[in-house]
Amino acid sequence: GGPDAWGFDLSRHALSGLSRGSTGWVQIAGFVGAGLLAIALAVAVRRTRGRAAGVLVGVDGAGLVGASTADPCGGFPVGTPPDCLGAMSWYFQLHYAVSVIGILALVAACLVSAAALLDGTTAVVVVGLLGQPGVDGITIRLALAALALCIWTTALALRLRSAQGRPL
Repeated sequence: GGPDAWGFDLSRHALSGLSRGSTGWVQIAGFVGAGLLAIALAVAVRRTRGRAAGVLVGVDGAGLVGASTADPCGGFPVGTPPDCLGAMSWYFQLHYAVSVIGILALVAACLVSAAALLDGTTAVVVVGLLGQPGVDGITIRLALAALALCIWTTALALRLRSAQGRPL
């Protein structure tokens, strides 16, 4: 069975929760791989879109590499405490802080490098998803915001590649 069989529920658990358990290495490898790719993209962004945008993309990449696991909580995996606020380790606190900083850095990169409609639209979508008050549905909103930012970074990489005359 997949995540459902393990008790994972996106409406209650953040995607980083999949870093726990015997197959958690797959999620960790995904975060580290995405972080390294974001750092490589940051170099290209810095050269073409300016230092600020490059640094902001790099901040996100470093965060993905450095804080790719989280403590078991929220009832996942099955048998863990139902809330995440009780005994958060320093690493878990760092994980959440770096996640917020990474998302904000990419939103800022969208705005700083707004050379195309997609940049500004992505920033608006992410702020709209995460700017809602309350925690109801926050894990789904975070997943949708992460998806929007992944689409933006992919589109940015493709635009930079085609600007160099390389086929997509």
